[in-house]
Amino acid sequence: MTQPATHIWRLLAWGRTLARHGALRGIERDPNTPGPVQRLVRWARLGTIQPREPDYAGAFRAIGPAAIKLGQTLATRPDLVGEDAARNLLSLQDSLPPVPFAAIREQIERGFEQPLEDVFAHVDPEPVGAASIAQVHRGVTTEGRTVAIKVLRPGIREKFERDIATYEWAAAHLEALGGEAQRLRPRLTIANFKRWTNSELDLRREAASASELAASMRGVEKYCIPDIDWDRTNGRVMTIEWIDGIKISDREALIAAGHDLPDIARRLVIAFLTQAISAGFFHADMHQGNLFVKADGTIAAIDFGIMGRIDRRARQWLAEILYGLITGDYRRVAEIHFEARYVPSYHSVEEFATALRAVGEPMRGKPVSELSVGQMLDGLFAITRDFDMQTQPHLLLLQKTMVMVEGIATQLDPTINMWDVSAPFVRSWIRDELGPEAALADRIRTDVETLLRLPDLVRRIEERYPAKGGAPEPPPLPDIELVWERRERKGNGLLGYLVAALGGGALVWLGSIAGWLG
Repeated sequence: MTQPATHIWRLLAWGRTLARHGALRGIERDPNTPGPVQRLVRWARLGTIQPREPDYAGAFRAIGPAAIKLGQTLATRPDLVGEDAARNLLSLQDSLPPVPFAAIREQIERGFEQPLEDVFAHVDPEPVGAASIAQVHRGVTTEGRTVAIKVLRPGIREKFERDIATYEWAAAHLEALGGEAQRLRPRLTIANFKRWTNSELDLRREAASASELAASMRGVEKYCIPDIDWDRTNGRVMTIEWIDGIKISDREALIAAGHDLPDIARRLVIAFLTQAISAGFFHADMHQGNLFVKADGTIAAIDFGIMGRIDRRARQWLAEILYGLITGDYRRVAEIHFEARYVPSYHSVEEFATALRAVGEPMRGKPVSELSVGQMLDGLFAITRDFDMQTQPHLLLLQKTMVMVEGIATQLDPTINMWDVSAPFVRSWIRDELGPEAALADRIRTDVETLLRLPDLVRRIEERYPAKGGAPEPPPLPDIELVWERRERKGNGLLGYLVAALGGGALVWLGSIAGWLG
């Protein structure tokens, strides 16, 4: 078990890096930041030279691989890190210098327990991409098929485990301070981050996600997922069909190839809605480097390490919320928030509907170039505090992906109106899933299933009471002893941690000075 002094040392070192990039300024100035955190921030930036404009993305890149992934997660949380920081973090690209091929060869041979040449006829030593968790090489199988080979970086699992343990420790202490920090639920944010990264660190899980997404998207026009080579896939290595295409970010190359960019933008939005609303399972890392356009115009997605999942009831609420915002039915949108228990019942539905109208009306009927989904989400975040609406971690990936999809669609077609594209799909889904016929069929199926389960339901009803709201049950959180609890148990133990903190800060500060002088 990691000692508190180790967590403090890491946090001080990371704090110094954040301070040198000006990334602590917003936290220090925010009136909602707890007093103890503001004091720690002032200690961390002592003696640093800060840039005029904060570089949040640069700070997270400098800290390391786990921080890069955390920064991408925090890009979905303007309520937690502020709008400017969230916007800057959206530009955080997950790229690092590649690992030498000798280490990659060793990983492949360890994974398959046989020489590389027995698995692949050829592997290009130069990677086509190197990210924080893995890097990708082009290869040829012994059967002659061209494939992409994704290989975990050596030691990356242990590195992430150490850093996430400190994130959990810090989040527990922050949430224990109460007030705004408690409402924002940082522990759940880190718990979800841990779950997502653990999935990425097992490439068999990523392969399974790609296979599941391919099955759910089989009927979607010109959208494809590459095939998995299961015989050449394990926890450390994933082998997948090689995709020949143009990156969706290369607008000039797409035009030169004769592609219809507005059509691609429209199909990308529909593909996302199909995944999120129809299937409830979506590619949650739809940045520009993970999407290609093939010669026939088919959009091909890669990199399935981060996936989002939404249960059926939450998807129904989501569809009604989107449609209500599109049509201006703010009363119904407000009612859904109360039905899902996103907003506590002691607030007024009418007042919440009025607040939603203030967010929704400015964007209706305008092209995304003038007003965007991202701005709408910023507006929604702004009113959550007034209505004591707790963060819903199960929707964070969805929010992040919506902003990504909007950004790509806008680059392809600056005149696209996301709401006009979305409305027919959402309207059709609501009719099919929530219309009279669907409601009757759903009721019959539900009643039959309930009758069959009745003995078990009676036994479990007290265990399930009270009924849960719209958010899924939160995952179990680690039992972390707070430093002030440790002080009560061990007397003056807190003094030791303060000494460690001050000593660590002094050492980091002296190291920084030495670096400037050197």
